[in-house]
Amino acid sequence: MNKMILPGATLGMLGGGQLGRMFTIAARTMGYRVTVLDPDTLSPAGQFADTHLCADYRDPQALAQMAQTCAAITTEFENVPADTLRHLAEHCPVKPSAEAVEIAQNRVAEKTWLQQHGFATAPFAVIATEADLAAAAETVGFPAILKVSRFGYDGKGQVRVADLAHAQLAFADMGGEICVLEKMLTLECELSVVLGRNEAGEVALYPVAENIHDAGILDISIVPARVDYDLATQAREAALAIAHQLEYCGVMAVEFFIVDGGRLMVNEIAPRPHNSGHYTLDACLSSQFEMQVRTLCNLPLGATEQHTPAVMVNLLGDIWGNSQPNWAALLQYPQAKLHLYGKQSARPGRKMGHYTCLNESLETALALARQIRAAL
Repeated sequence: MNKMILPGATLGMLGGGQLGRMFTIAARTMGYRVTVLDPDTLSPAGQFADTHLCADYRDPQALAQMAQTCAAITTEFENVPADTLRHLAEHCPVKPSAEAVEIAQNRVAEKTWLQQHGFATAPFAVIATEADLAAAAETVGFPAILKVSRFGYDGKGQVRVADLAHAQLAFADMGGEICVLEKMLTLECELSVVLGRNEAGEVALYPVAENIHDAGILDISIVPARVDYDLATQAREAALAIAHQLEYCGVMAVEFFIVDGGRLMVNEIAPRPHNSGHYTLDACLSSQFEMQVRTLCNLPLGATEQHTPAVMVNLLGDIWGNSQPNWAALLQYPQAKLHLYGKQSARPGRKMGHYTCLNESLETALALARQIRAAL
């Protein structure tokens, strides 16, 4: 393993959203300086950084400053240009690698890579032209989901299609972008596994999370997942195998679908900390963001043990209206932990924060989480 990067050094973060903010808080708490590159003048991560470079991810001057001043650089989302990661890697360590991010940021590349390496996915077809849809109707079938290959997240860039005619209209609405047509499965549940992997190939796995989505956006994560031991073990082993196959370095998450009486299928790879891992801030010995600092700096991996069952709930801009939500309804409970992301404007579907409810009884934590949301 390379030499440890110790507190006092400057770390670089590409991206200034809430994941970058929580990384920055973890890094600064551990004694590091942080430079954030993000084009948003109101960047949530930039509010906590020592330096906020308000520039495009390809800006030569900003990249030169990061290359000269940062001991190592990471990212908070997969849509940072891979060429930027390659350029910076010529000057200092960049984790995860451009190659790993490039696979995860393109649905065609990701699903093809998973299939080639023996990981089960939902049946899919690559749609480059309208003519591809007719063939896909035979191999994939309907109902299905048409997903744009790049820049789709939280349910954006995807449309449920009931038949070929509907798929053709949806493809036209997407401007002819390359897409994936994926068979719509009957899901029994959705799981995710967050892990940290270092340069030596050592891996630390967090407990399996059970995730409930609403309109394509993560709504609730329940940890540990309410699934049997064998299924949880399969999920952890699959995530571990993916990380090793990618020769990944950093924090990553793997999302799974459970179908057909307990069969595991990979949905997506996230080459970064993950929304479903936010519970680690309050319920684990080391958070996923501390783990991100540790893997970036060649420190020993953090301890991932969960000390208390937890339920994490996303707070979307929908509940803001024209004023702040009723925070007193949440803060009256000492078992509820509130995290707000410092975003200046709330809008429907925008992740503004989250809260986590902790209790020795997972069902009690879940009941409290739902009670609080109703009050908010």
